[in-house]
Amino acid sequence: MDIKAYIASGILELYVSGSLSEKENAEVYEVLKKHPEAMAEVERIEKSLQQLSGALAPNRSDTIFSQIQSNIQEDQKQVIPVTRKRSSLPTYIAWAASIALLLGLFTQLNKNKTLKQQLVKNQIEQQLLEGKLKVAEEDLTTTKNILSVLRNKDILQVPLPGQKIDPTAYAAVYWDKDSEKVYIDVAGLPTPPPGKVYQVWSLKLNPLTPTSLGILDQFDDNKNKIFLLKNQNESEAFGITLEPEGGSTFPTLEMLYTLGTIES
Repeated sequence: MDIKAYIASGILELYVSGSLSEKENAEVYEVLKKHPEAMAEVERIEKSLQQLSGALAPNRSDTIFSQIQSNIQEDQKQVIPVTRKRSSLPTYIAWAASIALLLGLFTQLNKNKTLKQQLVKNQIEQQLLEGKLKVAEEDLTTTKNILSVLRNKDILQVPLPGQKIDPTAYAAVYWDKDSEKVYIDVAGLPTPPPGKVYQVWSLKLNPLTPTSLGILDQFDDNKNKIFLLKNQNESEAFGITLEPEGGSTFPTLEMLYTLGTIES
């Protein structure tokens, strides 16, 4: 007999677990008596299973086995005696039952976790959708308000053509003198570089007296590129310069992007 092939066949594992018939049990027993290496393998298998069952279910194995044993109605069959350590089959059955219970619990927990994650995902998606709809409604309202202002015949429109630094640039001012509001349309200006902002100026021409109306510090966030500022001045012209972040007290004329005068 090729004892190595016999050991590798897996029959010793079945023998240890009590899964063989009486005839097969007897055959294995004869092999164990003749081949010490086979007996050593059986002892190794038993020791491994004992360690595993002790690690996974050390406190519940006897109880679980008792519960299983109490439900068995058939008389146990006579097993051919073997001169070896007492079988640890009750421990293995208890260990298997514990593993089955744990697997069932883990499966259920994973299902509950998946359902909870899906619920949270759906709630987030719903909130995002509601947020997008709200933003869209707000944008639509803002656009309608801006259009109603720009189309008002009493609004003073002042075009601001590009200057030497960027002749392609352009802007426009819509001034409502009654409410002292100015709408600055800067869609024709390039995006300011990092650390720079556009600053809007009200100008008196003789002598040249600039007054800052404010900075456009949220240029990228403003989708329609129309800004609302306050103007209480007797303006004769408007200009837009590029200034350091935070603005300047006096316009940097070398960075004058647009300029437009009010026609009499």
